[in-house]
Amino acid sequence: MKYMDEYRDRTLIAGLTKKIRARAGRFYTFMEVCGGHTMAIHKFGLPWLLPSTIRLKSGPGCPVCVTDQSYVDRAVAYAEMEEVVVCTYGDLLRVPGTSASLYDKRGEGCDVRVVYSLLEALRIAREESSRMVVFLGIGFETTAPGSAVGILEAEQEGLDNFCLLSAHKRMPPAMEAVASDAGQLDGFICPGHVSTITGMGIYEDLPRLYGMGCVISGFEPTDMLESILLLVEQMEAGRPEVAIQYKRAVRPEGNLKARALMDQVFQHGDDTWRGLGVLPDSGLRIRPEYARYDAEQRIPVEVGPARENAGCICGEILKGQKEPSECPLFATSCTPVHPVGACMVSSEGACQAYYKYRRYA
Repeated sequence: MKYMDEYRDRTLIAGLTKKIRARAGRFYTFMEVCGGHTMAIHKFGLPWLLPSTIRLKSGPGCPVCVTDQSYVDRAVAYAEMEEVVVCTYGDLLRVPGTSASLYDKRGEGCDVRVVYSLLEALRIAREESSRMVVFLGIGFETTAPGSAVGILEAEQEGLDNFCLLSAHKRMPPAMEAVASDAGQLDGFICPGHVSTITGMGIYEDLPRLYGMGCVISGFEPTDMLESILLLVEQMEAGRPEVAIQYKRAVRPEGNLKARALMDQVFQHGDDTWRGLGVLPDSGLRIRPEYARYDAEQRIPVEVGPARENAGCICGEILKGQKEPSECPLFATSCTPVHPVGACMVSSEGACQAYYKYRRYA
């Protein structure tokens, strides 16, 4: 298939749905660990197409949602410094911190700027050489290579007023944490964008250690239904494995150049995930040789204990233990206009997906 409408063809969708119904011999629960998949699942109404034997759960796949509260608090502390310009992607702007969000601080006159790429942050650093520019680097292996390139470019140019506050994370430790405490989880719909960088090797432990199928999926209805079908077939045959459905974008080895850049600048380290706590080797920390571009090294700040908003169950949602509709704040005091939790802020968050596409179902 070459065109978008082919991936949304009703005949193909009906055929895939029929095959899933015919081949699912028992109840299966699969988890998607990509915010883009979460939004696509509910946008295209896939839960209503699937048989009652198939249940889908949302996992820790939204990079904004899993970013720990203390990271937001640290970013707010930088924003309060007159000599600092904070640059961020827009979806982090309204994530609530313990006492305030970056959006709140910008309203108070702090210099918080929304950028569309790290290159914009580098441009600001060039133009305002008397101030320190702190770029908020969040996301999984998808966005980490771009941050690595930015640091290498800053080094090449000799920019001394640019640094990055890294919340970049690795997907495998989070998936293993969920798998080890998953109960009846049978498999993962693996993230497409992450896998374009990493390839399929990062998921190999999941079938071997936990008996869970793994299929790297695209984002269109036929992509996701075919991925679910592949998972069902793996489990029915008793042979869980890692498979690539999204072959038009993902190679088994991934993007070797991007992986090399990421490994050059970052090293693995313990990191804190919203809902999952501290996971060993789950973070991408800036290597010591690039410490001059590490905001935590260049501008140390003290923040108090992080405190989640009362009543918010974001952490349980990210672990697949509850659905957004089970939250007492959902669609009442917590909406996309006035979000209480991170899962309602991001366009890839489970709560926002439920609000937009399932609220009145």
